Amino acid sequence: MSESHPEPAHSPARLNVVLIEPEIPQNTGSVGRLCMATGSILHLVKPLGFSTDAQALKRAGLDYWEHLEVHVHESTDAFFASLHPGARLHLVETRAGQTLYDATFRQGDYLIFGKETTGLADWILDGHADALIRIPMYDARVRSLNLSNAVSITVYEALRQIDRLGPSF
Repeated sequence: MSESHPEPAHSPARLNVVLIEPEIPQNTGSVGRLCMATGSILHLVKPLGFSTDAQALKRAGLDYWEHLEVHVHESTDAFFASLHPGARLHLVETRAGQTLYDATFRQGDYLIFGKETTGLADWILDGHADALIRIPMYDARVRSLNLSNAVSITVYEALRQIDRLGPSF
């Protein structure tokens, strides 16, 4: 019995997922798989806590990496400098006031996440205070969610809104 695999969708990227200085390759791999599944672009901002050479990716089980659209930025400054004027940003941070359910997402938005151990740097948060959102957590004993879980929750809420409103291209 042969297994059937659908052809990849070739639609415009719906979302841009940005990991600033990710440290754990398994989280990045999970986010990469999510980006492939949703037609999103993955942006990795250096320094990375792992190697992205072919052998390291294969060891981490990321055999699909060659099919993923990944943009690697040399620094946080270089990433922000690469954005087009008017780019819509959503910075996901536990200290934000509004939740992702208060935000309005559109196709092409940038969903920005900080590193696993410290989140986003204060200078980034201060420069984009109006773009901060958080995932609600209902038990104060939980400081934060796993990075790949947080990305998944945010991407699918954004896609739910985009699909409800229809494409904006």
